[in-house]
Amino acid sequence: MKRKIGRTDKADFPLLHLHEIDVKIDTGAYTSSIHCKNMKIEDDYLKCTFLDPDHPAYHEKEFIFDKYDVRVVKSSNGIKQTRYRVLTEIELFGKTYPIFLTLSDREEMKYPVLLGRKFLTKRFVVDITRTDLSYKLKLKNEH
Repeated sequence: MKRKIGRTDKADFPLLHLHEIDVKIDTGAYTSSIHCKNMKIEDDYLKCTFLDPDHPAYHEKEFIFDKYDVRVVKSSNGIKQTRYRVLTEIELFGKTYPIFLTLSDREEMKYPVLLGRKFLTKRFVVDITRTDLSYKLKLKNEH
């Protein structure tokens, strides 16, 4: 049975050392993405800077990936963009899942991570009236 997830939540990305990051559940998006800037390749490593002013401990943190590929993604306004894609892990509801994230630069972002249909399908059903279901469970289990 699929687990219920709300329209927004907070997730951990253990391999990236990011915790309680705001995520938006976006059923309109096929792919999931994380918002970064200054993406560049140096000596076959992909480097980028995480953008999230709401998480001062992580804002402008540099990521370095040795495994990545390039994908063409159609954005919400129909424009095709070439984006880097990385494989990492996300923790929701006390479970760790593999997740592909495309890297995109959205200065005006409200949420630094969008979770799209490719990740959500077969795992979750979205209840748009609820928020932070995974985060609330995590807080409950910590006490």
